[in-house]
Formats: sequence, C-alpha cells, structure tokens
Amino acid sequence: MRLAVCAEMVFTEQPFVERVQRIHEAGFDVELWDSRSKDLRALAATGARFSSMTGYSAGSLVEPETADLVVSTAEALIPTALELGVERLVVHPAELVGGQAVRPHWRSDGTMWLTAARALVKLGELGARHGLTFCLENLNTILDHPGIPLARAKDTLALVRAVDHPNVRLMLDLYHAQLGEGNLIGTVREALPWVGEIQVADVPGRCEPGTGEINYSAVHSALADAGYKGTVGLEAHAAGNPHDALKAFRAAFAG
Repeated sequence: MRLAVCAEMVFTEQPFVERVQRIHEAGFDVELWDSRSKDLRALAATGARFSSMTGYSAGSLVEPETADLVVSTAEALIPTALELGVERLVVHPAELVGGQAVRPHWRSDGTMWLTAARALVKLGELGARHGLTFCLENLNTILDHPGIPLARAKDTLALVRAVDHPNVRLMLDLYHAQLGEGNLIGTVREALPWVGEIQVADVPGRCEPGTGEINYSAVHSALADAGYKGTVGLEAHAAGNPHDALKAFRAAFAG
C-alpha cells in the first residue's frame, strides 16, 4: 500500500509548500484540497508525489441545473492535475463551501440519482481522455456535512457501480463511514473492487489512528488479506505533534 497525508490538516503552522516538503521528506505522498490558490510551480519543485486533489470548484452532482458545472470546472482543473502529476480528482455528492452544503437537501430522490450518475459518466469520459480518475467521496451527514444527499458509503458505492466506468472510482473515507454507518471491514470488503483510494482518521476527533475507537489494525489486516495495493491517505488532524501523528499512521498501515 502507498501512504499519503493530507497537507491541509497537518503542519498547519507552516506555509503550505513547507507542509508538502515535510510530508514528502517523511516518505509519504501528498493529498491536496482546493489547488486554485496554491503556488503550483513551488509545489512541483518539492518533488512530492501528489495522490489526490479536489477535482471541481462549483456545481452539484445531484442538481440538474448545476451538474454540468461540476464537469466544466473539473475540466478547467485538468491542467493543474497534469502539472502536479495528481492521480485522482475528488468530487462530492453535492456542492460544498467551507465543508457545508451550499443548498442542503434532507432527502434524496430518483432525479438526484440519475443526475449524479449521468454527470459521473461525463467525468469518467473526461478522465479517460487525460489518464485521470475521478473519485466520488462518501461523507457523514451527522456531524461534518449535514444536508448532503447520497453521501453514505453505500450510496456513493451504488453510484460508482451503476456508472461502471474505469475512470470513476470511490474515495472511501473510513472516518465518514464510521460516523454514518459503521461496519467498516464489511464496507471495505464490499467496496474494494470499486475503490480508487481510501482515507482514514479516527473517531471521535478526526485525528490519527490510535486516538479513537476505530481498530485500524483490523482494517489494515482486512485490506492486506484482500490484496489491496492502492493508496491509503491520512485525512486527519494531528492530536499532538504532527511527526508523531505521521509515525502512528505509518505504524497502522505499513506492516
């Protein structure tokens, strides 16, 4: 397994390029969120390998009025992904600003399903043209992202399965899955054929493995037993010293 660390959430007292440099020097790949405000030339110069970044900047996959905006803003970010060598572009079930739903929906319906599926097909075609994979991330609506429809892992997995495109995969976030659904090992085993990347953080607190209730040793064993050789990304805050957080992450998944 390759290990990546989200530069948005650790070494936060440092300028962003310095965060990336520290993560790279520690031997990890790097995850980004919004790349539009970043110094791309400086990031590329770090020599870091970039695992993923946010792959759209506006629109909602589930809304007929704005689904095409997801695709057009994704296309506008392709040059950035290619410049940095990013492998996966992350999209969400609905539009987020500051982590919150721009237009909250408390129930999902058939129109949302069909709209999201059609938009994901277009993203898959876009990804195929450029050698990139778009990953749909599951979210929790209990704590962090209320009002996001089709956000549960079982919903995002169903969408990715229905689209059935090699350039559309699941960003399986186990922190969100634990808060929303639990049954992580069962979810991992079911979803693995459709996974593009796995993200982790512990619950509660969204810090590194070992700080909460999730048995990440068992999760790692399940992944290893299933032959998973993809990326596991730490999308988490450091409970204390960031270097110690990275060591705990490596200990949980490098065995």
